[in-house]
Amino acid sequence: MSIFKKEEKVAELALEYLGACTTCVTAAKSAVDAYLNGDVATARDSRNEVRQLEAEADRLRRAIGDELHSGAYMPLIRGDIYSLVEAFDRVPNAAEACATFFTSQKPSIPEEYTDAFRQLLADSLGSMKPLAEAVRTFFDPKGQTDEVRSLTEEVSIEESKVDEQEWALTNSVFDSAHELAHKLHLRAAIRRIVHISDRAEDAADHLGLVAVKAVT
Repeated sequence: MSIFKKEEKVAELALEYLGACTTCVTAAKSAVDAYLNGDVATARDSRNEVRQLEAEADRLRRAIGDELHSGAYMPLIRGDIYSLVEAFDRVPNAAEACATFFTSQKPSIPEEYTDAFRQLLADSLGSMKPLAEAVRTFFDPKGQTDEVRSLTEEVSIEESKVDEQEWALTNSVFDSAHELAHKLHLRAAIRRIVHISDRAEDAADHLGLVAVKAVT
């Protein structure tokens, strides 16, 4: 198989992998949303779905690695493509860890913070949308560095917005009259949510560098 055919195969697998990861993140959001609505049974069902989707994403990630090891892309960019996939993989992993935290540790979210938690969750996981579009643009077709850059900048903007929400919500929690142990558990829940957008920004930064190297 020629190097160009191998690159086409990697791009095909990458887009399939992207779809699996996006669905995985959506399922994780459903799990936490259900938990915040008090529906623990549905939250657990969604968490189980996340596990299955993550397993499929891992299978596709390994398949991409096999294609790269077999000679897809030039040697100078091959390792960058693989590390990009690894960086992107940390986003659904963070979403899965978030869903697991809520369904296993069962933090008690006071009613006065429920809406803020929902908004934080929506915005943190919302960073996946421009990131996924940036990856899709890179692989199909590849080389559109200006569009990739614009989308990765959007990820950074979303992450900054989430950081501001995290600061406000954390301060509100620690200014409250709740017991310290409860405050610390709430802070851990906040960090689990915010960790998703943090990993999305890391992946976006990595993608920006790979996109530049791929066309130079």
